[in-house]
This record gives sequence, structure tokens and C-alpha cells, in this order.
Amino acid sequence: MRLTTEGDPVPAAGESLVEVTSIGLCGSDLHWFTEGGIGDAVVSRPLVLGHEMAGVIRGGERDGVRVAIDPAIPCMHCEPCLAGDPNLCLNIVFAGHGGCDGGLRQLMAWPSHRLHPIPDTVSDDEGALLEPLGVALHAYDRAHPRLGTTVAVIGCGPIGLMLVQLAGLAGATRVFATDPLPHRMAAAIGHGAEPLDGGEADLVFEVSGSDGAVATALRAAKPGARVILVGIPDGDRTTFPASIARRKGLTLVLSRRMGEVYPRAIELAARKRVDLTSLVSAAFPLDRIEAAMTTAAAREGLKVVVHP
Repeated sequence: MRLTTEGDPVPAAGESLVEVTSIGLCGSDLHWFTEGGIGDAVVSRPLVLGHEMAGVIRGGERDGVRVAIDPAIPCMHCEPCLAGDPNLCLNIVFAGHGGCDGGLRQLMAWPSHRLHPIPDTVSDDEGALLEPLGVALHAYDRAHPRLGTTVAVIGCGPIGLMLVQLAGLAGATRVFATDPLPHRMAAAIGHGAEPLDGGEADLVFEVSGSDGAVATALRAAKPGARVILVGIPDGDRTTFPASIARRKGLTLVLSRRMGEVYPRAIELAARKRVDLTSLVSAAFPLDRIEAAMTTAAAREGLKVVVHP
């Protein structure tokens, strides 16, 4: 990682200039940091990371409006977009990925229609965490939950902890959770989860990306259950015990990013139906980005944010 100085960006037609106020560091950022890529996408030029973003519009008709910055720009013309799956867009541009610089900077120009106003009841850090909340919401939608079901969350990082909270809001009768890190397990229990300890669930969310977590998810699933894989695996490979999945007749669902869920995420945060503030465990200025990334990679806390 290195810090550079550039000229202020000039918004193109349909864009706004945004002063970035808070950036959350995500597991995918850590893949870029530790591996130089995510799967078959590799760093081929200097890349500004960061896609969990909040800021303030500077200039134009919406000057001074606080916003959550949607990092995804779908084309809205390809088959997945027209089918209502913009997160699967064949031509998607995504902040901090591939050839598109992300939000770890003081100013950025971004399409105005991807800037969602947030109320004063939502802090800058909460605004940044609306992106991972959207990921959790999308994953929960992919599970097709019913009232009165049981839920298990395997991996209690920030998105896992958000899923624990969403399960309670969505009417789960019991929510189980497991994580090898004691402080994350304690956070899950604090949000109403029970230790997994051999329990089985109708819906299981794997939010770690490790093969061990996937195997645990399969063991935690009831026969006929749905298992939603949310984590990004190291090395672009996932393996699992096929006999368990086959014998239980499990449905494995892979979840990628999110659909158009920002309005729902903002309402949940504004009404304090989900607790985002407690997930922020450390904050760094931009000139300490190396320390911020190292802290996030060590997984000593929950969510690390950067304040440009």
C-alpha cells in the first residue's frame, strides 16, 4: 500500500463530486491486499481499494447532502440486469475492483444515481456499513426465509453478525452461531445468538470462506435445508464433504454482492432495527492505511474503518 497525492477529480456528466467521510475495510479488500487479487481478477495496475463508502456531495444541486455510495454500477441493459439481477451484470463496474478505483481517497467522482441520501440519524460509519448490510440482506433474501424457522450463522465477522440480527428481525425462532474467535462469538451472543454446539437449522449461512466453515455449515443443516455460501474462499476454491450434502439433500446457494437493497438497508439503520455502531472496532486516518489493513487482516476486532 502507498499513499499518493493526485489532482481533484472532475465529475463527468451525470456524476457528482463526493468528499469521502468513512470507508469500511472488507474481506475482499484483504484478498487484494494479501493475495493481489480475487479469484481470476488480479491487480494489473495501481488500484485504489475501498467499496464500503459514505460521504458528502460537494457542489451542484445536492451540495452538502450526506450519502451512502453504492459501489456497483450495473449497465442495466444485459440479460441479468433486465431479469432483475444487477449484481450479476455482465458489464458491471465496481469500486475498488479491476480497473475502477475505489473510495480510499478524500474525493471521488461517482454517478449521481448511485448516491443514496442518508438521514442525520445515520452516522458516517453507519453509512459506510450500509454496503455490507446490503450484502447480508441480499444473502438473507436468497435463503427464502419463512417465519418460525431456525437459522445458523457460520462465521461471525461483521456480515455474519448482521445476519444474526436479520434472522431475529425476520422471525427466526432460534439463531445459532459459531466462530473460532472468542470476541466475535461473544458479539454474536450479545446480538441474541446461541452457541451452535451440535444444533441443526433450516437455513445456514456460511460467512467465512474457509473449507472448514463450509463443512461446519453442512453439518449444521437439517435434512432438506438451504445453505447459503457468502464467504469468499482463499485461492478461489471451495471443497466440501459431498456425502453429507447428498445424504441430507441440501440446497447450496451462492450469494454475490447485492441487488438494489440500499433503500431497505438505510431504513433499517435509520430506525435502529440493526446495530451497526457496535461493529466498528477501530478507526484510522488515511495516512495510516497500512496499519488499518494490517489490523483488519489480523481480525483482532470486528470492522475497521478509515476516515479520509
